[in-house]
Amino acid sequence: MIDLDTLLPGALREITWFGATAAEWLLLLIGVVLATVLMGLIRRALSAAIDRMKRISQSRAERVAELLVDRTRDYFLFAAALLVAAVLVWDGRGVRGTAWMFGFALALQIGRWGDGLIGMWSTSYRRRHLDSDAASVTTMQAASVLLRIALWSVVLLALLTLSGVNVTTLVAGIGITGIAIGLAVQSILSDLFASLSIILDRPFVIGDFLVVGEEKGTVEHIGLKSTRVRSLGGEQIVFSNGDLLASRIRNYQRMEERRVVLAVGVVYQTPPDVLAAIPNLLRQIVETSGDAPRPLVRFDRAHFAGMGAYSLDFEIVYWLLSPDYALHMDAKQAILLDLFAQLTSAGIDFAYPTQMLVIGSDAPLPLIGSAPPA
Repeated sequence: MIDLDTLLPGALREITWFGATAAEWLLLLIGVVLATVLMGLIRRALSAAIDRMKRISQSRAERVAELLVDRTRDYFLFAAALLVAAVLVWDGRGVRGTAWMFGFALALQIGRWGDGLIGMWSTSYRRRHLDSDAASVTTMQAASVLLRIALWSVVLLALLTLSGVNVTTLVAGIGITGIAIGLAVQSILSDLFASLSIILDRPFVIGDFLVVGEEKGTVEHIGLKSTRVRSLGGEQIVFSNGDLLASRIRNYQRMEERRVVLAVGVVYQTPPDVLAAIPNLLRQIVETSGDAPRPLVRFDRAHFAGMGAYSLDFEIVYWLLSPDYALHMDAKQAILLDLFAQLTSAGIDFAYPTQMLVIGSDAPLPLIGSAPPA
């Protein structure tokens, strides 16, 4: 306790304001300024020390310390300085009010520290696991959002309690109000629950390639309201989570093998013995490339499938043992080139749309409803 009688003249000790003398207010102001300056210097010294340590190593403890220092607000330092000055100068008088201010500032500061730590944890987890486990990254992002909501809810309740609000009555009132609000924001709540369904059921995760109706692209972000997809053209497509789950989604990222169907048509003038040999020839084309087996391709079947308007149709089915689309197109191109070359060299003509015009027929056309000639 500082002895005011030995430091200040009697005139300042006789003037009172809000239950304290002018001398006490002056010393309190001096104490607050000194404490605030001291805490600011400590914060700068800690920040400089952390910067020097970061040049040597990049440990998690240093990153946490840097975040806590950077997110420490001036209002928290001022409230702490005011409490310290009140304890030292006023000998406990006025501490109640300054303690309330410090508690208010501390609650807000804890919220900022906690929010920063959650964000750092989420970012670090995403960076370390995005390539190896995109599904867990999606879950952790949603968990970080829920943790932030829970954190700031607790901070809000603490602030209301410090302000003298009856939290129990407030929560009951919020429950009744929440019903009315819920009816007004049904679409938002639908998207929110849809996002939880996406997180828990995992029909797709960040990095998956989706086809939804006529839209297709790679999932970039799964939020509480919407999911953002980067299309093949480069633009970003935004789906609301409710609409997305109501659609039929094709997830090509989960594909393990790709089934490919090719159709080939030859002309009707092809001899029957050649038609019978074509399926085996098609099988050889699919299974081999030159004298070696064709890589990443498993033959399924080849059949004379039907007789079209201008062609005799054959159907080839094979499996590409990889979901990669570029490999699929490379293999398909190689098979089509071999197919064209070998069928052409075998003298088999490919069919294309044609029309035959018959001229000079002497046979009269029968009248409608007349009897056929004997």
